[in-house]
Amino acid sequence: MTGVRVDAWIWAVRVTKTRTAATDACKAGHVRVNGERAKPATPVAPGDEVRVRVAGSERTLRVAQLLAKRVGAPQAQAAYVDLTPAAPPRVERPATVTRDRGAGRPTKRERRDLERLRGRDLDS
Repeated sequence: MTGVRVDAWIWAVRVTKTRTAATDACKAGHVRVNGERAKPATPVAPGDEVRVRVAGSERTLRVAQLLAKRVGAPQAQAAYVDLTPAAPPRVERPATVTRDRGAGRPTKRERRDLERLRGRDLDS
């Protein structure tokens, strides 16, 4: 095989759940092959870099093996090299505190509890 359609390859290596989803991602401009925007029929070859944006995150994959049909997960993982950088650690933020509309003004005790929840402990 000299090349495989990029939408078929993305589906075969289990980046998207369906071939239709892979085709739609290509049409929407969420797939790039070697830096260029890819149409669904764009061929990929071993060594090509494929960038796919799915579910709000971008994955960068280097083609190691061509697959035209969907295979098991271990075989699919062997067909690419994942170049995606590690996600930054999540920053923990205090929970947002809201009061019910019409609940009136908070009492002094409720206000202190709210400040403590927000991380602004005024007592110390």
